[in-house]
Amino acid sequence: MMTPSLIAVALWLLLANVAAMFPSKDNHWKLAYAMIAIGVPLLGWVTLENGPWVGLFALAAGASVLRWPVIYLSRWLRRTVGR
Repeated sequence: MMTPSLIAVALWLLLANVAAMFPSKDNHWKLAYAMIAIGVPLLGWVTLENGPWVGLFALAAGASVLRWPVIYLSRWLRRTVGR
């Protein structure tokens, strides 16, 4: 049985994928910021209701959709921590 948090994550993933199909002048960065702002509390909700393994799966699913912000974050962390 799907909990309300899993349904919300499924809708978030569907919305993110549909929104990525449309052209954008800023390469979808404004949308990515909005999806991150919605996704972080949603990830906490999923983890709270379903446990850490389901939370990690939801994190991986979200990171696969928002891969460019994750790539830029990892590059920034490497530059900052590497000094």
